[in-house]
Amino acid sequence: MGKISRGWQLTKLSFGVIRKDKEILLFPVISGLVLIAIAASFFIPWFLTTDFSGGSANISLVFYIFWAIFYFISFTISTFFTVAMMGCAMMRLEGGDPTFSYGMRFAADRIKYIVEWALVAATVGLILRAIEQRSGLIGKIIIGIIGIAWTIATYFVLPVLAFEKLTPFKAMKRSASVLKSSWGEALFSNLGIGLIFFLLALVGVVVMFLGIYLIVVTSVLIGIVLCIVAVLYWVFLAILSSAVHAVLMTALYRFATTGKTSMEFPSQILQNPWNV
Repeated sequence: MGKISRGWQLTKLSFGVIRKDKEILLFPVISGLVLIAIAASFFIPWFLTTDFSGGSANISLVFYIFWAIFYFISFTISTFFTVAMMGCAMMRLEGGDPTFSYGMRFAADRIKYIVEWALVAATVGLILRAIEQRSGLIGKIIIGIIGIAWTIATYFVLPVLAFEKLTPFKAMKRSASVLKSSWGEALFSNLGIGLIFFLLALVGVVVMFLGIYLIVVTSVLIGIVLCIVAVLYWVFLAILSSAVHAVLMTALYRFATTGKTSMEFPSQILQNPWNV
């Protein structure tokens, strides 16, 4: 219950920043639309031009080539818009009034570091995925642990890239250093917010199951409407979650590196990860 309470507090504080700068929500929306368009441009032509009778080996080779290129580009796009959100969040925490164009300029000014990090992160992700697919149960567990360790070690990489403009490996080293001084705040904040959005997502699950039940048993039309509502609700939650995590990560990074708090994130919240 403590984690849920803290998560709810941090979620509300992050919402406070987003309410003042609603343009922050545009970044995950545009990012999602761009990623959908890129996915369609990659995989629809691949599906239409691939000879599936040629053997699974050939299909796998082509698929992995497409997947590697798509993974790198999609990671670059999502990182770009996350950095844009962080730029806007930092300006708000510093007392400024950011705009959408400011966020885009902020990210564009760091495109070199974003592309470099996307290449490293995408490569690591693909290697872990390839090993996992060829491993047994124990191997999958080990790879899962490695993946968790990678996520923790690189937690502050994006704000480091955004605000310190470091190359990927220097950013990873700096991220680990920042994390050492604020691991309690980072751990409990992410657990709390993760629980909040998980519980909110369960509402959509209930609506989806109700819709499926109605489709099967009684009213097809009402059931379809409910299923669509559930999907739209999950999309909305994904947008909110992305924005909340970007705002929170920025606030935690700012506090860990400068000791500064703000009206949006008071000191008693950030300084006491063990209490709620």
